[in-house]
Amino acid sequence: MPIVDNPFHFGQIAACNALSDIYAMGGTPISALAILGFPVKKLPLSVANEIMKGGANICDQAGIPLSGGHSIDDAEPKFGLSVTGTIHPNKIWTNSNAQHNDALVLTKGIGIGIMGSGIKKGIIDAHGYQQFISATTTLNQSAADVAKRYSIHAATDITGFGLIGHLLEMARGSNKEIEINYSSIPIFEAAEKILMQGVKPGATGRNLNFVSRSVHYAAGIEEQHKFLLGDPQTSGGLLLSLPHHEAADFVSELRSNGLGNAAIIGTVQTGTPILNIQP
Repeated sequence: MPIVDNPFHFGQIAACNALSDIYAMGGTPISALAILGFPVKKLPLSVANEIMKGGANICDQAGIPLSGGHSIDDAEPKFGLSVTGTIHPNKIWTNSNAQHNDALVLTKGIGIGIMGSGIKKGIIDAHGYQQFISATTTLNQSAADVAKRYSIHAATDITGFGLIGHLLEMARGSNKEIEINYSSIPIFEAAEKILMQGVKPGATGRNLNFVSRSVHYAAGIEEQHKFLLGDPQTSGGLLLSLPHHEAADFVSELRSNGLGNAAIIGTVQTGTPILNIQP
């Protein structure tokens, strides 16, 4: 469903979000079909046209055709893609093979959910809105292409469960303990400003409740920090686990390819599958 008023941007964001699943597994997208729900009696068809143009724009960037799809009359606008991709069966990335002493790299900043709430309430400034659009309409293609030159042990994209939820999925899937340095996590400045005004998505609390029994917060981790960790992302970045000695070069190459927020945020350790969040 729309998280921005601009229909072209909405189409772009939805398309990026859908394509992310292919990139998060190390695959290459080859085609997409559109799925559009649209209230034909409430909104002009020009809005639907702009949504489709936004989706097609992102497919063009990904180098794939938007080959058609399906549309229905619906109570509210909804848009997404069904994406097909290819990968060699021996090269599939999963979120369940992180290794002891791996470094964890995040390719985009977090705070998208909070910023989206700020847009709905009309309290985000122009710079913050541009940060939001830039992040959510940036394909994970470049990050995945760079990652294929490194020894990726595990990967996932950060979406509705928030950074903390997807970290726990990786810890449980890999049967490893994960330690995160909060100060190393890239966070959008606009999200921090909006959160200080008490604005956050409803899903944040549900995400934090879901992981609560498996997370240890060190002294210095405050409620505001937890809200950012649990913030649900739309079209978020990739989280990748790779050998520690490769991580610095990986981040440097990501930044050279336009992903300026890429950062090493933690390490994988042998132990019970829990998260340790350090300041």
